[in-house]
Amino acid sequence: MCVEYIGANLSDAVYKGVYNGKQCHEDDLEQVLNRAYQHNVQKVIITGGSLKDSQAALNIAKLKDNLYCTVGCHPTRSLEFEKDGQDPENYLQELITLANENKKKVVAVGEMGLDFDRLHFAPKEAQIKYFTKQMDLISATNLPVFFHCRAAHPEFISVVSKYRDNIRGGVVHSFTGTKEEAAAILDLGLYIGINGCSLKTQENIDVMCTIPSNRLMIETDCPYCEIRPTHAGFKYIKTQFVSKKKEKYDPEFCVKSRNEPCTIIQVLEVMSGARQENEDDLADIIYKNTLELFFKGSESC
Repeated sequence: MCVEYIGANLSDAVYKGVYNGKQCHEDDLEQVLNRAYQHNVQKVIITGGSLKDSQAALNIAKLKDNLYCTVGCHPTRSLEFEKDGQDPENYLQELITLANENKKKVVAVGEMGLDFDRLHFAPKEAQIKYFTKQMDLISATNLPVFFHCRAAHPEFISVVSKYRDNIRGGVVHSFTGTKEEAAAILDLGLYIGINGCSLKTQENIDVMCTIPSNRLMIETDCPYCEIRPTHAGFKYIKTQFVSKKKEKYDPEFCVKSRNEPCTIIQVLEVMSGARQENEDDLADIIYKNTLELFFKGSESC
């Protein structure tokens, strides 16, 4: 069984041991990655959420042969395009240059899209404007897309539909929508990424079960979106991880409430259990899906 991992926010300060600006323990990214490898993770795609974040993700991706990254601007950071009065075209061009000059490591553009749940970070108008502007990032790089859509389905579908011919392929990650929304995304030829947030309620799980296995991808969106005991999917989990509070940090254990790539096995267990599909078979299908989109021509597991 191989697992291809999308959506890891490994540039987050918590993997350097920094929480809310305070150093609580040593940098433990190496231990975090080793735990993932122990659970059959073969490749990890680190998410870029802004120009600065994308540069940080790229720097981490360069550390190991099996680490890769995305380059783009998350909708909640849309206003960075015009921060301090700068020309949005310059910001876009820097994203394009970063992606095009590092094609061996940058396997997708994004994270980009719309998030109307968090309008206090960026208003709708700005999100739509700079999501649309990033269509030029897609065209200029010819890379697949790592999409974000939260509480903005009609507007998201409208933008993507308009530029569909320019999009080589993509995945809408951290999906929490309805069956109808999933169907609309599939109609656009996109994949759907599932993590702990996608498996909170029974309704979430029912929607996930309607998605064909050949259109699924798997992620944790760590350090966020852990599967908690209160979540509907928790009953399917077989693999448990011992964790300790950051104040009692031990490199041999996970840090409590900080999600890690290794918990991808739990997401797989929930998905296979709810779908009543063989775990290894489902993992292999998802692995092939991810190779097909991000690593076309690469070897199979």
